[in-house]
Amino acid sequence: MKLRLCAGVSALLMTAGLSACSSSSDASGDGSGKSTTIDVWLMRDSVSAEFQSDFVKGFEAAHPDIRVKVQIQEWDGIGEKVTAALASNDAPDVIETGNTQVAQFAQSGGLLDLSGKAGELGGQNWLKGLAEPGSYGGKQYGIPYYAANRVVIYRTDLFKKAGIDATAIKTRDQWIAATEKLNTGGTQGIYLPGQNWYTLAGFVWDEGGDLATESGGKWKGSLDTPEAIRGMEFYQKLQALGRGPKDADEANPPQADVMAKGKVAQVVSTPGGANVVIQSNPALKGKLGFFPIPGKTAGTPGAVFTGGSDLVIPTASTKQDAAYTFIRELTGDTWQKKLALAMSYVPNKTTLASAVASDPGAAAMAVGAAEGHATPNTPGWAAVEAKNPIKDYMTAVLTGGDVHKAATTASEAITAAMNSGS
Repeated sequence: MKLRLCAGVSALLMTAGLSACSSSSDASGDGSGKSTTIDVWLMRDSVSAEFQSDFVKGFEAAHPDIRVKVQIQEWDGIGEKVTAALASNDAPDVIETGNTQVAQFAQSGGLLDLSGKAGELGGQNWLKGLAEPGSYGGKQYGIPYYAANRVVIYRTDLFKKAGIDATAIKTRDQWIAATEKLNTGGTQGIYLPGQNWYTLAGFVWDEGGDLATESGGKWKGSLDTPEAIRGMEFYQKLQALGRGPKDADEANPPQADVMAKGKVAQVVSTPGGANVVIQSNPALKGKLGFFPIPGKTAGTPGAVFTGGSDLVIPTASTKQDAAYTFIRELTGDTWQKKLALAMSYVPNKTTLASAVASDPGAAAMAVGAAEGHATPNTPGWAAVEAKNPIKDYMTAVLTGGDVHKAATTASEAITAAMNSGS
């Protein structure tokens, strides 16, 4: 899914824009000695222009029979554009897609089944928050590309002043105790807006609940289960230790702007949010740190929503072998390590977490990514996000509404939305 988490990746990671990179050549692939040109769609700001250039040059040097033409796509309207491309006779050969969009595209039959390649690509070590939404109907269509998830960004100076060691915060109870201590005077212990529903989802998953469950081909909202309600109750307790609005999400107002004013000890964000804070208030440079969202017990970090992208091959592509070679290289260990360092992403495999050990924000993300989840893996989830009754549910509870009644209302709305097309 595009990282707004869910805004565009650019808003949080502040990466440089991509320009189209191409090598002109006649497509052949018929053994005549001519090279094959593959068309690749990558998303705006998913990688820097420098990384893209380095990869294409390295790939073409290693595979002189394949040339790569990259076209940069915008996140806005990409769903409709990909759907149209998959239904045409002129589809690109490789497409980067948000991890939670794969099911929507696979449902149409327009994606190549890559299940047989999972072993060769190291699928046993893929982050499940990328791999699971990349599958549909028991088949693997999306190959994990990169991931990003939320961590706690905190003010190191405020923690030090309060006598708190952030590295010792391993459980929810310890997190609450520290936040209560920080929430004093004019300082907010944490700025947590009332409708940050991806953060809520992590607490729900921690409790063993889910946003929706499937049975007999039908989906049912499950925010009204005891487990999910416990997740909401923890969110309510944490949110009260600050002055975040109860009826808005992290973009309204932008939480980085709020933290930049100097009176917030913590926010929950992807690490790139720290760059935005410092841009708004350079005086905070060197005063921001990161730690994984704590879990219920010290041995397990908190569950997080894994945002990021998968790579897919359209069935309409006439150069599927070359397209697969491209994906194999870009998602392989060598280039995954380079990508993680260049972009502060989490690599696509749990075995590569050490590649970002030198980057504090990415290292904190990698710890949480081991407990990564995705939204329900079904095309019907798009209808839920379109109206998002989860946000209304959160506001209702935070403004004094009965949690059980509000959860039932939200669950019914999720059920209706997910089955509206069936």
